[in-house]
Amino acid sequence: METDALINGYLDLNLLVLAGTLLWLSARKLLSLTRLAHAFQAQLRLMNALTLLLALSPLLMFAFTRLVMAHPPNISDLLVSQFLQGNVSMSAASFESLLGLREDTVRVLTSQQLLWTRLVAAALAMGGLVCAIHVVISVMRLRRALDRAFLWKSIGKTRILVSDETPVAYSTRGLINRYVVLPSTLLTAPQDLKLTLAHELQHFRQRDIECEFLLELLRPALFWNPAFFLWRREVRHLREFACDQALMARPGLDLRAYCECLIRACAEAARERVFFTRRSPAVALVDRRETRRSSTLQQRIIAVTTNAPHGEAGLGWALVSGMMITAVLATAMLIQRPGDWSHDRLMLSTIVNLERMASRTTAPRADGTPSATAILQRSFMPTASP
Repeated sequence: METDALINGYLDLNLLVLAGTLLWLSARKLLSLTRLAHAFQAQLRLMNALTLLLALSPLLMFAFTRLVMAHPPNISDLLVSQFLQGNVSMSAASFESLLGLREDTVRVLTSQQLLWTRLVAAALAMGGLVCAIHVVISVMRLRRALDRAFLWKSIGKTRILVSDETPVAYSTRGLINRYVVLPSTLLTAPQDLKLTLAHELQHFRQRDIECEFLLELLRPALFWNPAFFLWRREVRHLREFACDQALMARPGLDLRAYCECLIRACAEAARERVFFTRRSPAVALVDRRETRRSSTLQQRIIAVTTNAPHGEAGLGWALVSGMMITAVLATAMLIQRPGDWSHDRLMLSTIVNLERMASRTTAPRADGTPSATAILQRSFMPTASP
């Protein structure tokens, strides 16, 4: 694959994550006004699907442009059409420069002739490398923590381990086996042990570990993009809300005991600094945000005590999910590079050339009568709509 194609794919991924985050935050704001605001399990399934879609979007668009439509509709061509219809109040030269900003940037980054382009490339490469090394070190720490834990029970491919080093339970997985690591202190608290184990097993049912793996793989490529961290925060919040809500739907589960279990887990985590040692990808009963800010734990307890709407997987959520997925795919298509020269682009180029000719070789006559070139230019310029 050529260098400019790689750079464009990288830009597409970052732009799409930004657009997807804005779409999700807008959708969540609208959902907060409806009865679907507390359908956390359905929201999590949608966010997991969108995370996978965002990650695969550059490959999907590459395949689409090679196999289905070479030059799909894009926002650049739509803007040119609006300009020719007189709906854009801007000179043709400025408008063409604005449209060509991305192509010019990609061309300059590809050539690497300017100092700032080499600095940008070095900064992105260094930041991505540091994040990748951080991920590798986290995986190694997680592997060592699993090796030092003791096997307590096995349920199929799920290994339940007990550790003296962790104050809070967490779950993770390998290529084949899945692991739940429990602090040894839980063995003396049967009720907390039961609730904690049920919580961690629910993470497996929700595919939360796989989603966390995907987010960690994306981090080296998106480390500089604030939208990625907003997206990851939303996913992590929703996964805990959905997990808690799923447990509350089980008959016979004591809500008060579960909330007290969460509070005790946060207190234990806050006392033990080893909890903050980076071990990833894993999903814990509580995370570091809940030990630093009581508001986060408060939001989680409020979510636990909120009843989920009935029929959350019905027509309403099918419509919301379809609209979100369609919006992401449409955005991925619209941000693609424009194709070859079309009739509209030739018209725009003609107008730009006439503007340049008029500015260089002609001027108004002494009696104020416009020149012939100015008259010809205006005949090609779009007329402003009333």
